[in-house]
Amino acid sequence: MGTIILRGARRRTCPDAASAPPTQTATVPDSARPSDGVPAVSTPAPDAPPASDLLPEPVARTLPDVPGVGPDGRPRPDAPLVAVTGVTGYVGGRLVPELLAAGYRVRALARRPERLRGRPWYDAVEVVQADASDAEQIRAALDGVDVAYYLIHSLGTGRTFEQRDRSTALTFGAAARKAGVGRVVYLGGLAPEGEELSPHLASRTEVGEILLASGVPTTVLRAAVILGSGSASFEMMRYLTERLPAMTVPRWVLNRIQPIAVRDVLRYLVGSATMPPEVNRAFDIGGPDVLTYRDMMQGYARAAGLPQRIIVPVPVLTPKLSSLWVGLVTPVPSGIARPLVESLVHEVVCTEHDIAEHVPDPPGGLIGFDRAVRLALARIREADVTTRWSSAGVPGVPSEPLPSDPDWAGGSLYVDERQIVVDASPAALWRVLEAVGGERGWYSWSLAWRVRGLADRVVGGPGLRRGRRDPRRLVVDDAVDFWRVEEVDPGRLLRLRAEMRVPGLAWLELRVEPDQDAGADGADADAVWRTPPTTFAQRAVFHPHGLAGQLYWWAVYPFHGVVFGGMQRNIARAAETAERARRDVEARREA
Repeated sequence: MGTIILRGARRRTCPDAASAPPTQTATVPDSARPSDGVPAVSTPAPDAPPASDLLPEPVARTLPDVPGVGPDGRPRPDAPLVAVTGVTGYVGGRLVPELLAAGYRVRALARRPERLRGRPWYDAVEVVQADASDAEQIRAALDGVDVAYYLIHSLGTGRTFEQRDRSTALTFGAAARKAGVGRVVYLGGLAPEGEELSPHLASRTEVGEILLASGVPTTVLRAAVILGSGSASFEMMRYLTERLPAMTVPRWVLNRIQPIAVRDVLRYLVGSATMPPEVNRAFDIGGPDVLTYRDMMQGYARAAGLPQRIIVPVPVLTPKLSSLWVGLVTPVPSGIARPLVESLVHEVVCTEHDIAEHVPDPPGGLIGFDRAVRLALARIREADVTTRWSSAGVPGVPSEPLPSDPDWAGGSLYVDERQIVVDASPAALWRVLEAVGGERGWYSWSLAWRVRGLADRVVGGPGLRRGRRDPRRLVVDDAVDFWRVEEVDPGRLLRLRAEMRVPGLAWLELRVEPDQDAGADGADADAVWRTPPTTFAQRAVFHPHGLAGQLYWWAVYPFHGVVFGGMQRNIARAAETAERARRDVEARREA
């Protein structure tokens, strides 16, 4: 039996709960716990959106030899099948719709397939539950696959990343060979010859060599800085430039770099699927401009309409110190910033452009730095950032869903539960809930949230600076400051899983409950959606790990009334304000 301890279960304006004691203990049989219900394999839905709906301007439009979609705008049943790993990451999440638009059938491989449910292409692909480091799982997942994309790397995942990268690449290469995969495509890092490389750049080079030696024809694409809305490299450059009008910087800002726009990276990835079987090599890929990092920051300032920055190189800033500074100034945590900074210590310029023999340049040429920055800024302004560097999650943080696994048997959960009736429609309340976090904040004691975010960054967590991908809409697996969206039932439920560093597992659940009597007169569902009042239920759940977890809960518990209570009240007020504004508009229209 699992024990759930409810603490601070306050229920305002609920007669049944008015006399309930503040502390209750309930037992829930493990058999009653909901399972995640995610199948190991799913197939494309017959009514999946056509490629033109997913991607109006695909890179495949000017690529030769791609299969092309059928008359219905979807991949044909006999089209080549491609498998994509790393689909929850920045590049993988953007590659899938490009492949669909090119006419390929796509099999998306993920350890936790439920993380993909919010993606617009989810119903258009096969989804397979598989861990790339598990030989049996990955071998089965690659069965029948023509081309496999390997988009896995352990950026910022701790001291053992080299061994993990090596082992996973060896497992994947062997599985691809046994499954009869026709080609493997890997996106690695551009590295200079004959220099001692940083650990992360050396590891990515080694992974490419392992795949090339796997016995499966392999294309290794080696890129330097990738420019695109939401990429870690772009965000690092963006925030350094915007927040620091004058700065002292390490001498590596004078090294030459050949950045490439993410759209051109996607073009090369899609085009690599049609390479002939005799091709088994690495290709350098880069944009048309070779710049220093200082040039890039000044170029960003011009594109963003900012004054030119004062940039003074000094010899004393090591990559470690630089990454700590980047982690303080930008949303990119130091654990991810450090490998990015270390790669910039080298001059990373393409030594060849042989890729053009197999994937020709687009008719208008590759995208230059200035245009890439303008395109990225336009996406950010329009809130049209499809994936971000934070899409892949934070290494080392808990990923378990809200209690549903047998491992929870006998464990304790601390729950702070509150309800309030809001004089607003469910629609008005949901709009406020779905916009929490990021620039809008958390509607209570902002100083406490900022201090908690700063403390989290000090111990290696994401803090509050990740913000949101979209200021208005959330999907499963979106990052929201130091939370991750675990579940979204539009209009009804938002469940966030904590990714801050805590001695345990934590969730925040926000639920919209329409008035039970609103539909009693036979009103349709749309009318109920627009009819006040609404119950707003808020629940914070914590599963402690050991004594440290117990002490943590009781240390922060006295602040719950201010933080969570204030959050609920202020969200309710914001919804009621929006509701009054809507009523005023309707009244003026009727008048």
